[in-house]
Amino acid sequence: MITENYRLLLQQLKSLLETDRYFIPVFSNASALLWQAMDQINWAGFYMIRKGMLEIGPFQGKPACIHIQKGKGVCGSAWAADSVQRVYDVHEFPGHIACDSASRSEIVLPVHKDGEVKAVLDIDSPLTGRFTEEDEEGLLNFVRVLEENIVWDDQ
Repeated sequence: MITENYRLLLQQLKSLLETDRYFIPVFSNASALLWQAMDQINWAGFYMIRKGMLEIGPFQGKPACIHIQKGKGVCGSAWAADSVQRVYDVHEFPGHIACDSASRSEIVLPVHKDGEVKAVLDIDSPLTGRFTEEDEEGLLNFVRVLEENIVWDDQ
């Protein structure tokens, strides 16, 4: 069941999509929206697949890793497995990439185009166990709205 907070977040995202659907401005505003709406996070943004790697895209937070290999860290694992990675304690995650040493928990969700992973949404928190099943469900709905509405080619 989607909570009221996530219902409001989805309405705001849909409203932003009325102006432009190209993925760069959408990802920029989506990361800013998450940054403002979610408590106790220290990074929110996107990595896009480019030239066989994840490459940093629009985000809010401290500077982060620019490239991540498939299967490496939480983001690369989400891409490789094509599944949500909700990590209670990143220090217990084999191969965790520490872009910000303050991060303690993380959730990463694949973003698809035509059934293929094109990007991942990555959110970090300085609190261990920050992300719940409720967050996962709400963020999956957030990603579905993106998948159904964004345009990947600026033609």
